[in-house]
Amino acid sequence: MASDLGLAFRFALREMRGGLAGFRVFLLAIALGVAAIAAVGSVSRSMTDGLAAEGRTILGGDVAFSLIQRQATDAERAFLAETGAVSEVAALRAMARRSDGADETLVELKAVDAAYPLTGTLTVESPSGPVPASLEPGAALIAGELAARLRLAAGDAVEVGRARFRVAGVIAREPDELATGLGFGPRLMIRADDLAATGLVEPGSLVRYLYRVRLPGAADDAAVKAVSDAANARFPEAGWQIRGRDDASPGLRRNIDQFAQYLTLVGLSALLVGGVGVANAVGAYLDGKRRVIATLRSLGAPGGFVVRLYLVQIALLAAIGILAGLAVGAAIAFFAADLLAAALSLPASGGAFHPGALGTAAAYGLATALVFALAPLGRARSVPPTALFRGGVDPNRRSAPRRYLVGALGMAAGLAGLAVLLAYDRRIALYFVVAAAGAFLALRLVGLAVTALARRAPRLPSAEWRLAIGNIHRPGALTGSVVLSLGLGLTLLVTIASIDGNLRRQLVEALPEQAPSFFFLDLRRDEMAGFGELVAERAPGARLETVPMLRGRIVALKGEPVDKVEPAAEARWALSGDRGITYSATVPENSRLVEGEWWPADYSGPPLVSFEAEVGRGLGLSIGDTVRVNVLGREVDVRVANFRAVQWESLAINFLMVFSPNTFAGAPHTVLATLAWPTPPPAETEYALMRDLATAYPTVTVVRVREALGRIADILGQLMAAIRAASAIALAASVLVLAGALAAGHSQRLYDAVILKTLGATRARLVGAFALEYALIGLATAIFGVGAGVLAAWGVVSGIMDQPYRVLFGTATLAAVGAVASTVVLGLVGTWRLLGRKAAPVLRDL
Repeated sequence: MASDLGLAFRFALREMRGGLAGFRVFLLAIALGVAAIAAVGSVSRSMTDGLAAEGRTILGGDVAFSLIQRQATDAERAFLAETGAVSEVAALRAMARRSDGADETLVELKAVDAAYPLTGTLTVESPSGPVPASLEPGAALIAGELAARLRLAAGDAVEVGRARFRVAGVIAREPDELATGLGFGPRLMIRADDLAATGLVEPGSLVRYLYRVRLPGAADDAAVKAVSDAANARFPEAGWQIRGRDDASPGLRRNIDQFAQYLTLVGLSALLVGGVGVANAVGAYLDGKRRVIATLRSLGAPGGFVVRLYLVQIALLAAIGILAGLAVGAAIAFFAADLLAAALSLPASGGAFHPGALGTAAAYGLATALVFALAPLGRARSVPPTALFRGGVDPNRRSAPRRYLVGALGMAAGLAGLAVLLAYDRRIALYFVVAAAGAFLALRLVGLAVTALARRAPRLPSAEWRLAIGNIHRPGALTGSVVLSLGLGLTLLVTIASIDGNLRRQLVEALPEQAPSFFFLDLRRDEMAGFGELVAERAPGARLETVPMLRGRIVALKGEPVDKVEPAAEARWALSGDRGITYSATVPENSRLVEGEWWPADYSGPPLVSFEAEVGRGLGLSIGDTVRVNVLGREVDVRVANFRAVQWESLAINFLMVFSPNTFAGAPHTVLATLAWPTPPPAETEYALMRDLATAYPTVTVVRVREALGRIADILGQLMAAIRAASAIALAASVLVLAGALAAGHSQRLYDAVILKTLGATRARLVGAFALEYALIGLATAIFGVGAGVLAAWGVVSGIMDQPYRVLFGTATLAAVGAVASTVVLGLVGTWRLLGRKAAPVLRDL
């Protein structure tokens, strides 16, 4: 066996000296897919490595304790001080105004003590570059975005709440920026001692207090865990959320992992599309080697030797494509990781070598090449010695032996298992595998259906139409390979474009007519009367809705701590931190009961809670189950009374949990309000009201809904741009494979053209016939690709994202026209050259 393999290897190298004609698509398709997967994996690993390496700086210490709406007690502070150096930070949303009242905007306010930052360096911009910053009494540091929005510079005055601050500088780097997550406004930083003067902090105000602890010496992870365990044991009802430096920014890490998975699947899509090109290229190459194979068989070479000979060639070629893809992917990652890290203010090892990510990409590439090459290799084994005496194409083209097809299916299953095993969310990866398998099967059936329809088509009077239809169903026709090549890429393109368009429409264009224009946070109950009167005066006809609001965190479900609960994927977010909660005597608007009963208006029994139905069931809850929540440092056990269906898309006031009124009797809280006009007013009207309310009630935080959604839409646009860039690779692979599939039939097309020209056909008639053939195949594929893409996008938007879906006819039409045009143009580019060949040399070879 070893000697046979060595002989096959020598024969393979000798034969490859003749060049790699016909394998350009093979190499490019493998390289494109591998490069995409390698780049995504390497960038993702660089980012997560950066998070791990700089976890202490990002978190602001070794351990962080977070409390909502209350500061740590003296006993809790004493405990923290015993463990190491402590820094206290207060974070909340507020309104920042120019001192002349000309403009204002929502900001993320951060009040820091003298010890901040415990790790890393806070820097501000200066003519000579970033320099370390310090905050003096009455001073504020602002983000560059805030400076641009309010037209502020160092030395200018800015008002926050009831206090006025002097801008001391523009923040260049905030070491713990990533630990606080996504904000709806730019940063404004002041001293903690100045926070009281703003009047923003009242009982019930939505303030998050962060206590960062830097442990003495070179504390290891065990010491960090010991502090966390001791804090929970000593203060079991504190209600604080504890994070260690190894989990400095869980939201960002989760987003990186999820985003990397989606891009990896897009890259794998490119590889699968390229796999069709592999099959086409290998099939065409081996068809061109039929005489060589027949000669070997005539000299006594067994079929197994033929397979080994060309398997070695394919493996060597795949290795070339894989190495090229790895090199390109690593180069992309080298630059992209540093650019992305700079955008996120995150150190990343962009230049680091990540063998795991590159190895995964190489495994995907090799497995894809072998899966799609086995069937053509099986057919090559069956080439008989008598083929040496025949020219042209084998009239009795055989299918691959069954064991080769079984082997290809086995390797495909292994490839699918690898994709699921390495995925961050295996459920999504499994959906992808099923969808990919379904797409291949469906496209195969589409090819067979087009062939069958062409075979049964009536005889038409036009010779061009008869020739075009005949070419579609003839033996060895291009129909199957073209449908596969074009259909996969087109389906992916329509899916991504439809998802992108629908999400943008939901966020920006499709706001409900009665959607609120503003949310008002931190309204005090004693301010409500005057606030309502001012709104009625300045916005007559607008509707003001108010509800009490607190912040709480679920700490146990059915008596089980949440860190031991494994919720459904769609409900996991409900346990990741604190949530806005309210109480009500009646069923809230935009909600309807789907299970259970609402409590009476005068209910005074044990505390009850109403859950949003989908999330509640995703948490494994049923009517009558108990839930423990921590509110203002007090743990409360409540019983699930009912489930509600909530119209989140209304953008009105909605809550995950609504409690019976007696649950928080006497607890300090603020009021959440919304303002909605019967018809959306001009932006100038909204801004004028915003300025009037900010002036009269400086401690109230105003969130303009369209600005917030615009910010989210911008972030979504950046993410979708990256996905579109990755999908462009899959589309490029699809075009390459389509070109290769069309080129693979050139030898047969040459014989057809020569014979038809000999019989009197003109070049124009032949071009017309071939154009019709390509257009018909392209149209059939376009119909399937657009339909499948729309269906897949509907499944993602409606099924996974639970959002209304609308077919984007413009996108679908453009994709269909592009598919038909691509098929015709690429087909005719090669055909035109063939039609110029002389007939005599070809006829002599028949």
